[in-house]
Amino acid sequence: MPEPTVRSVAATGRQITAASAARLEDRRAIMRSMDPTFADVRAAADRIAGLARRTPLLPLPERGPGALPVDAPVQDGPDASSSDAARSAVWAKPENLQLTGSFKLRGAMNFLASLDPETRARGVVTHSSGNHGQAVACAAATFGVPATVVIPEGAPAVKLERTRGWGATVLRCENDGEARARAADEAVQASGGTLVPPYDHPWIVAGQGTAGLEIAQDLPDVANVLVCVGGGGLSAGTVLALSELAPRAQVIGVEPELAADARDSLAKGERVAWTAAQTNRTIADGVRTQVLGEVPFRVLKDRLHGIVTVSEDEIRAAAAWWPRFGRMVVEPTGALTLAAWRRIVRGDADELRLAAGPTVLVISGGNVDDDVLAALLRDPALR
Repeated sequence: MPEPTVRSVAATGRQITAASAARLEDRRAIMRSMDPTFADVRAAADRIAGLARRTPLLPLPERGPGALPVDAPVQDGPDASSSDAARSAVWAKPENLQLTGSFKLRGAMNFLASLDPETRARGVVTHSSGNHGQAVACAAATFGVPATVVIPEGAPAVKLERTRGWGATVLRCENDGEARARAADEAVQASGGTLVPPYDHPWIVAGQGTAGLEIAQDLPDVANVLVCVGGGGLSAGTVLALSELAPRAQVIGVEPELAADARDSLAKGERVAWTAAQTNRTIADGVRTQVLGEVPFRVLKDRLHGIVTVSEDEIRAAAAWWPRFGRMVVEPTGALTLAAWRRIVRGDADELRLAAGPTVLVISGGNVDDDVLAALLRDPALR
């Protein structure tokens, strides 16, 4: 796409007024007050069939180079006598195989498909560190409507380039949650489009939940699902699906130690925000979100089994394992679940243990800059 499609926010020449901002927030508050249900996830699956890929479950190696051990510690319970292999077989749900390289396409397609045609024709706007922006740009191209995406400074170049590649107008802003939201609101006023929130909306949560629905359909006896937590859309949607279709399964969230706002929020029983300076320290750029969304928090607070936090070294080691032994390119955020599984297996995740039965690691995405991937693969400490 031509270079002029990348502009700074100041270049739009529009500022949102206080009255307009209040009207926008009133409308969004109504949607944020509505909790998604399993029926919404089912409907989303029908709605996005053929628009987002139904990704497979892939068994991970139990022998040979890079093999994952089959002696993971499990909770005592009625299934404790199961064989080691049955207890701890590990599968991957590779959302990096989506057309835009991440699970975000599910929510974006469901959102746009849920808009009435007249509203959708006016176009859409979003803010994103990259994966959601790509997804919205792709969905907009699919429906033949314009898209504007606000991407903060410091986002991976590959995510910026691919968002532009789908034909979206890209605006840049400071790497801060408030700056992103403000810039997106200004773009809504300038374009007349509809804001597509990255995670804090029932349509988004329902769309992301289709990944969990597929896990339960493909592996009905799933015992553990590990999923990254940023704004909470994917984890909340996964919880909705599995609580209905595989109620015995544990859904375990994963965050970097350097961006553990969800851990703090669930421990305190209310949403706890971290600063951008804190969350921007992690290599896992997809979960640099500063606070859980309101909608995801209400879903997760009583249903998520627990949260495991992992170090930067653990994230890097897991991200390097995937291309070497899993034969897939996985971004650092997508590698969080493998890093957490390894920590649980070592018995280093406080009191958290795996339930007896198969475990699924959700790979959230695979959009990583070439230089970051090359550095991971060159590092002898990660071999």
